[in-house]
Amino acid sequence: MTRADLLEAWHNHLAQGRRRSPHTVRAYGAAAARLLDALGDSDWASLARIEATVLRQQLARRRADGLSNVSAARELSALKAFVAFAREQAGMVDAAPPRMRGPRIKKGIPRPVTPDDAVNLAAAVDEDAAEPWIGARDRAVLLLLYGAGMRIAEALSLTSDALPLGETLVVTGKGNKQRVVPLLPLVREAVEAYVHLCPWPMVKGEALFRGAKGGTLSQGMVQKAVARARVVLGLPASATPHALRHSFATHLLGAGADLRSLQELLGHASLGSTQIYTKVDAATLLDVYRNAHPREQ
Repeated sequence: MTRADLLEAWHNHLAQGRRRSPHTVRAYGAAAARLLDALGDSDWASLARIEATVLRQQLARRRADGLSNVSAARELSALKAFVAFAREQAGMVDAAPPRMRGPRIKKGIPRPVTPDDAVNLAAAVDEDAAEPWIGARDRAVLLLLYGAGMRIAEALSLTSDALPLGETLVVTGKGNKQRVVPLLPLVREAVEAYVHLCPWPMVKGEALFRGAKGGTLSQGMVQKAVARARVVLGLPASATPHALRHSFATHLLGAGADLRSLQELLGHASLGSTQIYTKVDAATLLDVYRNAHPREQ
């Protein structure tokens, strides 16, 4: 097989088999391409024989280019996934990738936006749009992130099959796992307003959220719209589309939601991923204390 054949199979596996986001497909594809460039001629059988030493050498080359710990950890994750896929393609019984630890990363605390800022951000995106239907579309997407805790890739992968909307929505997340999320009236109304204005017909099986030319809406277009609105509202750079999902989790936790329920709503595979929001909530309380306590004035 040629290098192009190997990468095409890898891309298809990520995008169609694993339903990874376009961003992940690009990043994991680039990591695989760099490994293939370093190895030279390869096939699934030779890639399947890769051991930890080869991956360490590849990471060392990337670190020499100034790669940070966070980026190096992502690179290693991509390479291990690629080797595991190669072992599956080669027919190996044990397709697990080589065992090796990545660089240690200090976990940062997600920075949520306030409820008012979340709603205002969605409204500003609506008002700044070139056309009413595009504004309604972007507002609906952002309210799905904030009101239902969806990842942006999950919202943009919705099809017209979700219509008409009810009080809940079945979402397909990472690893092709499905979960049920509740839809607030505000969120349902926003999606319905977009559907009413959208110039493209809602065809079963096709994307719910359309780009200007009728194709599937890209994450980049939503991110650009949020960046413009963020400047208008004077919000920090941390007020991104993904921050709205963090806000959903933080505000629910602050209102008394238990971690297990929050884990289900967010679609986290492990409770450990959800527990970070307890730190977010504590950080918010500390900010309130510092801003309000007389001794801090």
